[in-house]
Amino acid sequence: MKICGPIRYLCIVFGLVVAISNTAIAQQVVPPDESYKVLPGDMLQISVWGEENLQGEVLVRPDGAISFPLCGDISARNTSVMELQEEITKRLTRYISDPVVTVSVAQVLGNKIYVIGQVKRPDVFVVNPQVDVLQALTMAGGTTPFASLNDIKILRRTGDRQQALRFRYDDVIKGRNLEQNVILQSGDVVVVP
Repeated sequence: MKICGPIRYLCIVFGLVVAISNTAIAQQVVPPDESYKVLPGDMLQISVWGEENLQGEVLVRPDGAISFPLCGDISARNTSVMELQEEITKRLTRYISDPVVTVSVAQVLGNKIYVIGQVKRPDVFVVNPQVDVLQALTMAGGTTPFASLNDIKILRRTGDRQQALRFRYDDVIKGRNLEQNVILQSGDVVVVP
């Protein structure tokens, strides 16, 4: 059966619409996990429904706080996006009845890790909150031939205390002692001697 010109044209257009909509769906931003804790350097998008002057991007300052109109300074340190949204809503109720506040992470820029030493591209990397040691080594281009693979350390600072976590590359790639392949935290330094 031969398809006529107009029907063929409609089939092509329909196919393009389906392809474009599938691409748009694939490119949608997935909201961050509700347990994500806001970090200094992150860029937040805050908007209050129906209030043009209460919308925009806000940078989380190095001290872990943000400033927002009518709310003043708000500590965002160790705060989830939902907790921050609740705090802004609470503060705005003094000025606006039943404010509808939306807070989202526009850019995750605060979760930085450092990979130094015998890697091909030592650098500071802005990463998502679920990057482990092997993934960080891959981001740094892998190790050089001179690397001591079984003496890798992860330096982690918790408050005033610093600790060194061991990472034996040979064990992990053989599927042994996988607990060494820890999820890196913001500020961790992976040292490859």
